[in-house]
Amino acid sequence: MDTVITEIAPDVYRLSTFVDEANLTMNQFLIGGDEPLLFHTGYRSLFPSVSDAVARLIPLNRLRWITFGHVEADECGSMNSWLAVAPAAEVAHGAMACFVQVNDLADRPPRPLQDGEVLDTGLRRVRHIDTPHVPHGWDAGLMFEETTSTLLCGDLFTAFGSYPAQTDSEIVGPALAAEDMGHATCLTPELAPTIRALADLQPRMLAPMHAPAYEGDCHAALGDLAAAYEERFTAALESVRPDDVNKCD
Repeated sequence: MDTVITEIAPDVYRLSTFVDEANLTMNQFLIGGDEPLLFHTGYRSLFPSVSDAVARLIPLNRLRWITFGHVEADECGSMNSWLAVAPAAEVAHGAMACFVQVNDLADRPPRPLQDGEVLDTGLRRVRHIDTPHVPHGWDAGLMFEETTSTLLCGDLFTAFGSYPAQTDSEIVGPALAAEDMGHATCLTPELAPTIRALADLQPRMLAPMHAPAYEGDCHAALGDLAAAYEERFTAALESVRPDDVNKCD
């Protein structure tokens, strides 16, 4: 497997590997500076390819921050491999996730991040945003690079298939088609409001983990995604029969 490097914004690099068996792109993102940050580590099996790609951009031992959206194999499977090649690196993740999972999983103690806390790479400012259960996982969170207005949006906008590195084509339709196949998103009352809060950041670039980087109307794309999930949540509520509610009581 070949990992392709694309600079999607100044000092923000997309490291993309297409996995045929899954019909899915696996993206990591390296943010440059004196203290470089890696968002998503990839599977352990992808570490040789992804680390070779990162080494084309920076010496691996300069990596300072390792972070990800939530605890899942494709997001943090090779976390300890990165810690092994980058002696000064720390895993940085949401405080709740560190407490319930990452403290035990990481080979070195992680840096717990509070909602809104910023990691400064020296060139870029990367803000952690807690998004519990959005799109899934109690420990879920995303990162927003403030100086380029790039939203590292994890599993939001996941799309099956192979795509170019960047696009301004419509991305909501493919994401909803993937949702129909995988049913990966938690339909909760907080889902749509959380996505709308991300839209309020006014990102100029969306950087999903399993889709092309999007440079179109990001505010509208997030708003449309929120509306679609709100419709699905409402439909799910309406499908619950009163008798089923009574049984739960």
